[in-house]
Amino acid sequence: MLAAVAVLAVLPAAGKGKYQNFKVSTYIRAQDVARMADDKFLNQTWETVSSQVDLDKIYLETHRDAFTVDEKTMTKVKKFFLSKGLEVGGGITYTRSEPTDFETYSYARPVERQQVREVAEYTAKLFDDFILDDFFFIDLKNDDEIAAKEKSGKSWTEYRLRLMADAGRELVLEPAKKVNPKVKVIIKYPNWYDHFHGLGFNLEEEPQYFDGIWTGTETRDPGSAQHLQNYLSYNVVRYFDNIAPGKNGGGWVDAGGIHMSMDRYAEQLHLTMLSKTPEIMLWNYMQLNDVKITPQMRAKWQDAGDNSFRYDEMVAPYQKAGKTMTPTTMARFASVTLQQTDKLMGQLGNPVGLVSYKPYHSSGEDFLQNYLGMIGLPMDMHPQFLNDRQQILLTEQAAKDPQIVDKIKAQLKKGGDVIITTGLLKAIREKIADVCELYCGDLKAIVNDFGWFGKSEREFIIPQVKYFTNDAWEMVSAGRPLSGGVSGYPILLRDTYSKGMLFVLTIPDDFGNLYDFPAGALNVIRRAMSKDVGAYIEGPSKVALFPYDNKTLVVENFNDEAVSLRVVINTKVGALRNLLTGEELKPAEKTSGQVFPFRNRFFGYAEGATVFDLKLAAHSYVGLGY
Repeated sequence: MLAAVAVLAVLPAAGKGKYQNFKVSTYIRAQDVARMADDKFLNQTWETVSSQVDLDKIYLETHRDAFTVDEKTMTKVKKFFLSKGLEVGGGITYTRSEPTDFETYSYARPVERQQVREVAEYTAKLFDDFILDDFFFIDLKNDDEIAAKEKSGKSWTEYRLRLMADAGRELVLEPAKKVNPKVKVIIKYPNWYDHFHGLGFNLEEEPQYFDGIWTGTETRDPGSAQHLQNYLSYNVVRYFDNIAPGKNGGGWVDAGGIHMSMDRYAEQLHLTMLSKTPEIMLWNYMQLNDVKITPQMRAKWQDAGDNSFRYDEMVAPYQKAGKTMTPTTMARFASVTLQQTDKLMGQLGNPVGLVSYKPYHSSGEDFLQNYLGMIGLPMDMHPQFLNDRQQILLTEQAAKDPQIVDKIKAQLKKGGDVIITTGLLKAIREKIADVCELYCGDLKAIVNDFGWFGKSEREFIIPQVKYFTNDAWEMVSAGRPLSGGVSGYPILLRDTYSKGMLFVLTIPDDFGNLYDFPAGALNVIRRAMSKDVGAYIEGPSKVALFPYDNKTLVVENFNDEAVSLRVVINTKVGALRNLLTGEELKPAEKTSGQVFPFRNRFFGYAEGATVFDLKLAAHSYVGLGY
């Protein structure tokens, strides 16, 4: 019971501030805190930011890039923000030089270890809670680190995982609590979770001893260096929630991607909050002050005027504290988006989805679940293999578990489904043969035709899956061409074992080609994988489904144009209710568009299912209840 109380003390009290369902925070970097010794700078920036977005809390950073703010300035700035009615916490970024590839401290060097300890002690002296921003990992291979790694006899990943797990406890948490026994030390993890273990972020151990964790939900521009998909802004929070239930304090979004349009920034905020996280960090205070609104942030699809996020309304003058205000910075975008999302959040239950098992420190088909989320498969990633679900998705990451085939067998024997990707099939070919004799090697195929399920607009490369005829069955196939062609290859393959079914989902060499699957093929895939969710969508890719356990759901369109969709509820319901407007949507005819050349229990609609037609504007969403 005492541990539970400690955890709850870390989490913000959602709805106790300026918003009903979450708190909104921002963060000031150490170098900017130091500038606030100047009263003019301190007051001007506060006026700009606070006039455009309501804040509940602010985090003041004591240290970044080998620079520490002096105590006099820290105390002054803390007092200023407390006087404005904000909660105030601290922050630390353990970097020595961000311009030099985000150079971190070297934890094999005694002098630098002592510096890390002293910064933690200094921060704990000033604040009752503080966050470690992004960089509590190690990216160095200097001679001291090489010598320590060689002495350990471990791989770089193994060495770094042990080094940083120990450093967090010995150099940060324990010294901080000696100075201030009340202090809560929180580690913020960035967005690139599938690569954490290579640099020492230890998701297995650190969340157990740190007082709380936070989640980086910045997806920015998917064409930039990290290539993260929009859906990650939701998915990564859910994953960290499942790693440390009750300890994940919030999501964290910056201005990256705003050059693509205001919508790209708004979507990151909105998706973060759809995860039901209790707090959101608007990184950072100076971005809220400095990133000016420009006409280039108005996307072409805004001309339709029916989007969920409306640029023209966001930049229009508004009333605040009896004054007419004119928006000037991205802070206004954040304010309108979060106020709008706040109206929806209180009606949503707990998020649910198709469980995907990702063992700790596992690699393979990196970030694939986010691409799957973007084709309408709601993801629910866990670090454990859950055995109480009807279905479970296994990507190549599951090969990290030496008992994976035994777990697959147990799931199938109890009548459940297992969905594996071609990456996992290739990784465990010999082991999985004890269940189903399937093969995925190095042979490739170029495809663009999915037969009666439609054609893609471009050709792309897939791995070839081989199987014994009449032992496994193709549910979706593709070729070049398939209709009237001479060869085809499985896209979704089905096999049986005991009381269960094993599905193999073919993943293109370029994960982005999943978006090129025609709607007809995606519909079959979504339906086959909807047992635990109870609902699915029909329509094109780049439309995501966010279901909740109280019979509510959100459907969001990430396309640059409006799309026509169907929402399918796997049971009989009388209507879908728009959660914001109260408008009711009546069921549609089931037979429309469902013509197949043969009878099969996996095609068409299930007995008792109810379907609803829906149209969504570009970059827009709708919340529905049934």
